[in-house]
Amino acid sequence: MMGGQGSGRIPAPAQVRLLRGQSPGRDSGGRKVPTTPKFVREAPDPPDWLDGPARVEWDRITAELEPLDMLKTTDAEALACYCQAVADHAAAVAIVRAEGRIITNPKTGHQHPHPAVADARASRAQVLQFAREFGFSPAAEARLASLPTDSDDDDDPFAA
Repeated sequence: MMGGQGSGRIPAPAQVRLLRGQSPGRDSGGRKVPTTPKFVREAPDPPDWLDGPARVEWDRITAELEPLDMLKTTDAEALACYCQAVADHAAAVAIVRAEGRIITNPKTGHQHPHPAVADARASRAQVLQFAREFGFSPAAEARLASLPTDSDDDDDPFAA
């Protein structure tokens, strides 16, 4: 059965919808954004298995997302999987660049795509999927409104 509950686009996280919104508590279309459970908003600790380039990505992305209150401790595993997918993609692309997209079987002489091409495609799909889940895909980023700083509130007589 098509078009059932849960089909269609995955809704953006509430914090992303609020950042895109044009007034407090409302999204960009003026609709009230439902309140989300009151999770502790802080960057989670990285899992022990995360290392190398994936850990570098973890440090980079958590530094970007923590000031936006978009992280919670329960996001650790999903965020780690995103970071590992980014690292896997970079490794696969490096192999393709070094060895080429096509390899030749030394026994038969037949050419076929390098296995790293499929790895790059798969990891790229994972990166994009996790980026959509967290609301920081390139399309989501382009729609995010900048957060006001404390100094901006000094000039706003209506700031709370």
